[in-house]
Amino acid sequence: MLVIDKPSGISVHGDGRKDPSISLRARKTIADWMVKNYPKSKSVGESLGKGEAMIKKPGIVHRLDRDTSGVLILAKNKNAYEFLKNQFVNREIKKVYTAIVLGHVKQERGIINKPIGRSPKDFRRRLAGRGARGEMREAITNYKVLKRFTDKKGNKFTLLEISPKTGRTHQIRVHMQFLNHPVVCDVLYNSKGICPKDINRLALHAKSIEFKNLKKETIKVESILPKEFKGIV
Repeated sequence: MLVIDKPSGISVHGDGRKDPSISLRARKTIADWMVKNYPKSKSVGESLGKGEAMIKKPGIVHRLDRDTSGVLILAKNKNAYEFLKNQFVNREIKKVYTAIVLGHVKQERGIINKPIGRSPKDFRRRLAGRGARGEMREAITNYKVLKRFTDKKGNKFTLLEISPKTGRTHQIRVHMQFLNHPVVCDVLYNSKGICPKDINRLALHAKSIEFKNLKKETIKVESILPKEFKGIV
């Protein structure tokens, strides 16, 4: 097993699309890095798509969105992959995120229990609640307020600690939008586009992850906050 501190701006795996606006260097993924540094991982992991066109995701047990930073577990061999995957399926792995969201969240703590489906308007987006399409998948997110603050322009923000109990695509981003407190600098889910000073990336960071290794020992790995978050915290 391997745990890395993923920077914002790097995708975990490719999606098969070649966006000409993204440089060749920026298209490099964690999956590419795994193949280069751990060649045996090439035969470990899942595939995206079907048939001959499917995209291999070597060693990828779970994922972080491209612009989310923080801790990410990778599997270097089949045994590790299956062992970790079972922990994710059984919801035994504990994940904690730090996020900055728009507005002052009123409740000190809360649980968002709202299934997530697809947006009918944008294939990239997911949606919770009314208007969602396709299969509605269970999604549960716990949050706790760490700090509320207001910038010099009068814009209100809240620093949250977030613990998702399920692992749906864009879950935290979708659930915070559902609360009308979208993650700041989120180009998909924050239509107002208001960002605190010095934040120019999605304000979502995977702070820690807790899991069992192959010896069944509990391991907790933490990532320090990105420098752009520190001034606010």
